[in-house]
Amino acid sequence: MSYPASRAEAQVDTLHGVQVADPYRWLEDEKAPEVQAWMKAQDALARGELAKMPGRDALARRFKELFYADSISPPSRRNGRFFFVRTHKDKEKSIVYWRPSEHGTEKVLLDPNTWSKDGTISMGMWAPSWDGKKVVFSQKPNAADEAVLHVMDVDTGEWSKVDVIEGGKYASPKWTPDNQGFYYEWLPTDPSIPVDARPGYTTIRYHKLGTDPKTDALVYPRTGDPTTFLQSDLSRDGKYLFVYVIRGWSENDIYWKRPGEKDFRLLVKGNGAKYELTAWKDRFYVTTDEGASRQRVFVVDPAKPERAQWKEIVPEDPVAALQSTKVIGGHLALEYLKDAATEVRVATLDGKPVRTVQLPGVGAASNLVGLEDLDEAYYVFTSFTTPRLVYKTSVSTGKSEEWARVDLPMDPDAYTVQQVFYPSKDGTRVPMFLVYRKGLKQDGTAPTLLYGYGGFNVSMEPVFRASILPWLDAGGVYAVANLRGGGEYGKAWHDAGRLERKQNVFDDFNAAAEYLIKEKYTQPRRLAIHGGSNGGLLVGAAMTQRPELYGAVVCAVPLLDMVRYHLFGSGRTWIPEYGTPEKPEEFKTLYAYSPYHHVRPDVRYPALLMMSSDHDDRVDPMHARKFVAAVQNAAGNRSAALLRIEANAGHGGADQVAKQIESSADLFAFLFHALEVEMRQGGVAAQGR
Repeated sequence: MSYPASRAEAQVDTLHGVQVADPYRWLEDEKAPEVQAWMKAQDALARGELAKMPGRDALARRFKELFYADSISPPSRRNGRFFFVRTHKDKEKSIVYWRPSEHGTEKVLLDPNTWSKDGTISMGMWAPSWDGKKVVFSQKPNAADEAVLHVMDVDTGEWSKVDVIEGGKYASPKWTPDNQGFYYEWLPTDPSIPVDARPGYTTIRYHKLGTDPKTDALVYPRTGDPTTFLQSDLSRDGKYLFVYVIRGWSENDIYWKRPGEKDFRLLVKGNGAKYELTAWKDRFYVTTDEGASRQRVFVVDPAKPERAQWKEIVPEDPVAALQSTKVIGGHLALEYLKDAATEVRVATLDGKPVRTVQLPGVGAASNLVGLEDLDEAYYVFTSFTTPRLVYKTSVSTGKSEEWARVDLPMDPDAYTVQQVFYPSKDGTRVPMFLVYRKGLKQDGTAPTLLYGYGGFNVSMEPVFRASILPWLDAGGVYAVANLRGGGEYGKAWHDAGRLERKQNVFDDFNAAAEYLIKEKYTQPRRLAIHGGSNGGLLVGAAMTQRPELYGAVVCAVPLLDMVRYHLFGSGRTWIPEYGTPEKPEEFKTLYAYSPYHHVRPDVRYPALLMMSSDHDDRVDPMHARKFVAAVQNAAGNRSAALLRIEANAGHGGADQVAKQIESSADLFAFLFHALEVEMRQGGVAAQGR
């Protein structure tokens, strides 16, 4: 394949006594005309090649049937009004609706389909006031993280011309009970602030409706530390204001005060533990992994907030990891993961068990959605073979009924879901979900797609993914490995896959591949891997460490240059997860697995599809560009290496269904082609060519 030219320069840095080559650093400067031309040429090449792949149009037609669907979210209730999100078979973007009562007339509240002709303005967060008469929401250009807050009058549909707040990248507004304003996280958009330093400039502010946002009161100052996040919360009755100082995904401090008081006081210092708090009726319910890897719950009296006075009410479970705690309907709603599948339990406010919610099967469910003092609540259930179901339940009686479902043209009974456990390199027992059509023969020939993430305490739960159905129908296996670094088994599982232990994640992933081969599900040339963001780092490391193990790689919006990652996007906020190359020992760890620095010229790599976004302001697309240039220029590599760039899209990709269809069709057409899977009209079959 003839690629656009990617010159290699003699750029070498000496870091902690080590010579580090960086021949494609010139590709970091996205605004340079040369880089823009290179990106355009790479994207044109990739799309041209993908368009020619057999079955690509058939995949797009199938995804059109699956992706355009009618659905409804659980409602948020405010003063008798119901607010919820719908998707429609004939709409590109989700729409927020409201009703004056549960069965009242439905009205459109926010329709991002009308915000721009080309669909490039996206909707971010939205939050109705407690009286249900106002809603604060964010607009995000090009589906990026940067956002602008707006306020709308629910009854009239009018947008306030005064309440327009720039700097809403991290904003999650919390309305006051009087409905006159909200607390929010504000990040200055000053271009003179270096990109990597911006997170440390976040402050907490209060906005009073109808006033100039430039005069918003400073509630909590910036930390000045770009490795931290600030987050605010307000009790339902408005009596307690909380500020979280968050260091990575495993540690935080909580400060609190009563509005009107001058100073915040420290409730708890992280010191290696994380804490999440919900307040109700002059009690703080604190969920923490302090001294309990799978988390436990304490109740705190704000009149006696000292740590020694905390009372444990929900002890650590011996096998299940507590994910979230809410006060719903005068009870505690507790969401657990047990071997990566959800359990939802209800307890009294003293922590005494009441019941476990009866879910339709093994899968992923949300915690209860509702209010502290209302008995009616909702929850979502999904599984690999079950599109989203919404249930309405009574917290006091446990009675549940189906409230909404998603109907898709598919037969859920045609598939099998299996959970297996396999040993990693060091003997650690790792779970993995396998999904395939019934009747699969374990003869080592099935095309298999292995997916993973392994970081930031994020758990890979058994959720429905419509995009995998054509793969399953072609006789393929879809595998999801629950790697260390995630939150499936609590803090210890997360810690075992971060910082100097990050290599464990890659070992777990490669061991999953070896298990699939050993158990005769597949073989290396029929095995593909897929991951995005931190999962992009995962598949990049797997590809460079064990290229002989895989037949194809799909790498999306990744981190790949771990020597310079902290200088771009939100990179410094990830130092608590990865470490910093500015410290000698941590540099040694990062450099040892940094995929970009381990592309060798004499190796034949698996076929690569790199999927990037042009407005990704979280993980800088420079990672994707530099890695692709290195792989394309590896003299010994004869496999395709394509760079597909989604225009007007952020870290999560584009939010229009049509673009998601095109992206998924390209992704699976690439996999079908690379692994020699044949798709035929009216049905599909896996065949080697």
